[in-house]
Amino acid sequence: MGKTENRRFVAVKSDPRCHRDVSIKRYEDLEVWKTAHQALLNTYRITKTHPSDERFLLVSQMRRAAMSITANIVEGFGRRRANDKIRFYNISQASAEELSYFYRVSRDLGYLNEYVEVGQLLNTVARMLKKLIQKTPELPFLP
Repeated sequence: MGKTENRRFVAVKSDPRCHRDVSIKRYEDLEVWKTAHQALLNTYRITKTHPSDERFLLVSQMRRAAMSITANIVEGFGRRRANDKIRFYNISQASAEELSYFYRVSRDLGYLNEYVEVGQLLNTVARMLKKLIQKTPELPFLP
């Protein structure tokens, strides 16, 4: 590797716009996104079994909340400033809490038995988001 190539690698590695972990280049590399995406897929699968009269209320809300978790992780990842990243990660946390509640309602109404599995996934997502927020570096504004 030539001297110029090595310098280029170091410049990219130390670029303040990059995520703290250099191996994370895309949102798909984030473990929290992978876990949240699994919760999203489970939500779509599980809500197919809900009664048809819940399609436009509870099912729609559950799917929107599940989508919001992953979408806000993606949008936060794409932001440059730490406070912007944190804002979207916080929205994702709130959506995870909302979805957790909707699962509880679904269970209490007798629509499902899989609350424990998805609840554990959502608890994991919440913990991972908390750690991600704590590790988000304060970055300078870059135009």
